[in-house]
Amino acid sequence: MYSLGELADRLDLAFSGDASRTIEGLASLESAGPGDITFFSERRYLPQLAATRAGVVILASDYVAQSPANCLISDSPYLTFARVSRLFDNSARPEPGIHPAATVAPGAQVDATASVGANAVVESGALVEAGAILGAGVYLGRETRVGENSCLHPQVVVYHDVHIGRDCVVHSHAVLGADGFGFAPGPEGWEKITQSGGVRIGDRVEIGACTTVDRGTLEHTVIDDGVIIDNQVQVAHNCRIGKNTAIAGCTGLAGSTIIGANCTLAGGVGVVGHLEICDNVHITGMTMVTRSITEPGSYSSGTPMGTTREWKRNAVRFSQLESLQQRLASLEKQR
Repeated sequence: MYSLGELADRLDLAFSGDASRTIEGLASLESAGPGDITFFSERRYLPQLAATRAGVVILASDYVAQSPANCLISDSPYLTFARVSRLFDNSARPEPGIHPAATVAPGAQVDATASVGANAVVESGALVEAGAILGAGVYLGRETRVGENSCLHPQVVVYHDVHIGRDCVVHSHAVLGADGFGFAPGPEGWEKITQSGGVRIGDRVEIGACTTVDRGTLEHTVIDDGVIIDNQVQVAHNCRIGKNTAIAGCTGLAGSTIIGANCTLAGGVGVVGHLEICDNVHITGMTMVTRSITEPGSYSSGTPMGTTREWKRNAVRFSQLESLQQRLASLEKQR
């Protein structure tokens, strides 16, 4: 519970209204009540702002006069809301120590301030640094490393030779360091290529539930500082993801993809292997990336939704584009 004045002091922001107004939780503009804080950042929500019952609204100075509520004034309301949300985080932090039902190999090192949950397994050579949290059922393979204050939620699986930096979050059922999809065709079928690389994850990385990050074939798969990865994302062997890049759910990166810094990949994007994407690229949802991208900007592929009847007609026309182009070229030569 915080007062408006306390929030303003903590965040070094100006405010308008009653400094003693007490805030107990977070809510949307539409659902907020007198004890809630919310935010306003887009003009299209002006009707909701006018009708809000929130105790405090985070907004830019230009909209203070249009707010019926107390205001916390910010040039970046959404970013400020993110910071406020952390003040109201109600997730439980476990006590330091190793649960009696956990298994820690003699050759492993677990800092006294770390927490290891029930049925977790920490193999020989693993290192768990200060303040790290391993939830129930987490598995750490040989020579793994979990950095300071990183949190692995229950049932995360980390294979051998995976290093996770500081202040990272890995959500349940993520698998880090499984074998990449490396096979060579032989006379009797597919022959497996040993995946002898590891995975290296930087600081302040968040990895969503059920996401998989494969180990490298020879060199490491690398995820740089500040990267955020949503649920159910596939990162194949030897991929490299640059600083502060964001990847939304159900995206798939094929092997040896290199993605630069400050990129965003929306939901369902597919990237074929051995491509490079430069810094500051935004790829819209369901795009199929089939060539390297060398210039910053926004990129898209695919066709927008229509009725099934329209889509079928357009699909036929797509198949006719080559013959239409040849006919057009022939007509131009006759001019």
